[in-house]
Amino acid sequence: MVHMTQASATPKATRRQHDREIVALAVPAFGALVAEPLFVMVDSAIVGHLGTAQLAGLGIASALLTTAVSIFVFLAYATTAAVARRMGAGDLQAAIRQGMDGIWLALLLGAAVIAVVLPTAPSIVELFGASDTAAPYATTYLRISALGIPAMLVVLAATGVLRGLQDTKTPLYVAIVGFVANAVLNVGLVYGADLGIAGSAWGTVIAQCGMAAAYLVVVVRGARRHGASLRPDALGIRASAQAGVPLLVRTLSLRAILMIATAVAARLGDADIAAHQIILSLWSLLAFALDAIAIAGQAIIGRYLGADDTDGARQACRRMVEWGIAVGVALGLLVIISRPLFLPLFTGDSTVKDAALPALVIVALSQPICGVVFVLDGVLMGAGDGPYLAKAMILTLVVFAPVALLVPTLGGGLTALWAAMTLMMTVRMLTLWLRSRSGHWLVTGATR
Repeated sequence: MVHMTQASATPKATRRQHDREIVALAVPAFGALVAEPLFVMVDSAIVGHLGTAQLAGLGIASALLTTAVSIFVFLAYATTAAVARRMGAGDLQAAIRQGMDGIWLALLLGAAVIAVVLPTAPSIVELFGASDTAAPYATTYLRISALGIPAMLVVLAATGVLRGLQDTKTPLYVAIVGFVANAVLNVGLVYGADLGIAGSAWGTVIAQCGMAAAYLVVVVRGARRHGASLRPDALGIRASAQAGVPLLVRTLSLRAILMIATAVAARLGDADIAAHQIILSLWSLLAFALDAIAIAGQAIIGRYLGADDTDGARQACRRMVEWGIAVGVALGLLVIISRPLFLPLFTGDSTVKDAALPALVIVALSQPICGVVFVLDGVLMGAGDGPYLAKAMILTLVVFAPVALLVPTLGGGLTALWAAMTLMMTVRMLTLWLRSRSGHWLVTGATR
């Protein structure tokens, strides 16, 4: 289907076709990605008016929940690639069946997380250094919110199903409705029902369950339309878990890198750690724009390889890299221009500003590198090349850790730490570029 049009199209027409596909998938994906952190921002704004102790408790609990969910993001990535392959092969029944396996795996993992978190919540909160006044609020929020983790993981897996089916608009609509519902429920339960921080947690849980239900309605309708079974299949669930393990290793390695960077920044002093947190928040926001292109890459590459079209996959990869570089350059220029306006939003401390300004220049210059990294990461995920991604990220961690840990000893300050972060992204770019050049990722067929 797609490869026939590729063969007959001119290079210019092919580029235009890729551009349309990338924009059609990436723009809604970006909207859905941005909606996720807005949940936490709304909760923080509402709970913040209850008091400092409540806000501190929310900060600890939400950080723990965000970390837990980010660890399981492989549910979206692995499902996207597997579903897209089967769609490219023209087998929508098998594609949706694969998606259901991912959703069942999400439910099992969610149940396991609840079983661990509910009895250990006070100990987990204490481990993260919560004060005596904040700890009870953190424990309350964590225990209630844990009940919504299965729904959160179902949302991840079901999002992967729809992305694999080349649909990023439905996740955007669900995210918008979920965001609005979360805000309304939080206000009503926190203040109207006078439930305090528990009301915020329950509001978020209800909103997440509603989002999961909306996704399940869409997926179940697709399953019935194409005659796919909805029952759990032990072999399929095991296959989904096995595909996710390398991506889990990749994610844990990346989290370790970010934790090392924060620990090093803390050793540099209060001004440096404050500046680091500001820069890291900006870096994460910029990552959403680049990750949207990566999501398009997962869906498009999986579809091409499922359709046995290696030429189409190569051309799509090349075009997405060009997009990654272009968007990276644009984001870098935006950071440079907006530096004087951006920093006062977060701090009035001149010491923090002085620490952040040169480091922001490093961040800006690294954005084209980040663009290539995110895109090729998405391409290789779409190809189901998880084992290589895991090895590459472990190598990156091994290179980054000693360099970053030397920063306080050598007296380089925050700018040197972000130079080490740029080195980390450069190592990632080289490992991913070498893999993309090798062609070993171009494995075709409905399954890898």
